[in-house]
Amino acid sequence: MTSPAPERPTRARLFAALTPGGESNLLDTLRAERTGGVLLLIGAIAALVWANSPWSEAYRTVSETVIGPSALHFDLTLADWAKDGLLAIFFFVVGVELKREIVDGELRRVRTAVVPVCAAIGGMLVPAGLYLLVNLTADGGAPQGWAVPTATDIAFAVAVLSVVGRSLPTSLRAFLLTLAVVDDLLGIIVIATVYTESLHLIWLVASLVVVALFGLLVRTRFARSGPGSAALIVLGVTAWALMHASGVHATIAGVALGMTAPALARAGESRSMAERLEHRWRPVSAGLAVPVFALFAAGVALDSEVIGDALTDPVAQGVALGLVLGKPLGILAATWLVATFTRAQLAEDLSWRDVAAVGALAGMGFTVSLLIGALAFGEGSPHDQHLTVSILVASLVAAVGGGVALAARDRHHRALTPAG
Repeated sequence: MTSPAPERPTRARLFAALTPGGESNLLDTLRAERTGGVLLLIGAIAALVWANSPWSEAYRTVSETVIGPSALHFDLTLADWAKDGLLAIFFFVVGVELKREIVDGELRRVRTAVVPVCAAIGGMLVPAGLYLLVNLTADGGAPQGWAVPTATDIAFAVAVLSVVGRSLPTSLRAFLLTLAVVDDLLGIIVIATVYTESLHLIWLVASLVVVALFGLLVRTRFARSGPGSAALIVLGVTAWALMHASGVHATIAGVALGMTAPALARAGESRSMAERLEHRWRPVSAGLAVPVFALFAAGVALDSEVIGDALTDPVAQGVALGLVLGKPLGILAATWLVATFTRAQLAEDLSWRDVAAVGALAGMGFTVSLLIGALAFGEGSPHDQHLTVSILVASLVAAVGGGVALAARDRHHRALTPAG
């Protein structure tokens, strides 16, 4: 009697089933960011139309209007208030989302976290490398903008995904969102470490103390009451103001505050505090903060001279090359390396064409790319308008290219699904 053959070890599957927390995070994000992506697009189009209309001078006047007390160094232009103030709300939501992913989502376990983390790192290194290759070898290059093409705009990506990817496997859609969240985290680290020109340690420590107080309060039942919510807002604004005074970009305070929220529901709670805060503030972020930022950031004059100069500017070339080619190449290569060296395989219903399509869509930089560009070069830089043109065009190319590729994969997966 022959003995049964030994069972072969099961190889891990990339993009397999989601954890319950990961699926909850995915659904929350998809519901909110579809509308956010549309509003973001409206803000960008409004900026372009206004800046290229007979009322373009009014656009510049409004953008450069200074409000705020100079004694506290808050005499900022409206454009700066949108960049430093409103975007702090966006980054607060990012911080809450990160906390949920780390505690109860796809980043909770090494097995599910390694793929989007490695893909995000690859999607950062390759675009940065291509940018530096152009700017270190060309006359007039500016290496300090290397981080501009490393970002993915989650609102735009989700908006495209929700239109063309309705039949894609849930795990692949979650991969894009988790990738974008990790991408935001890497961008936050870059903003905090690379683009901090001066550091006032006393104000930084004071801001972190207030963040800690926020973290203590948000864990109490008092935080769920009206007065408690008001106290959280006061502490949040205080932490932001102190972070701004420290020299570290003020949006970092938003991330730090968001990361303090408890991500698991406690006894007697139907939802965690992180879910409550995300539910409350994501509409403010997607519906107000990011579209208004786009309104002030995307207003570039699209005349023949600006476009012609952008085509010859190494900064614009490096950004476009990094977003359109670097992002998909980096994501695909990093995912392939994980599959090769960990002996993991793609889930049975996926192919490498799916991963390549997601990588192409990830080239939509926009919000964080515009922010990093402003920090890298500052107002009045000769690269300023060229950089904005490059980000807009590259994000559009990535949206169209990634959207077409994902639509084709969507049709493929729909054809494989039995009619029910």
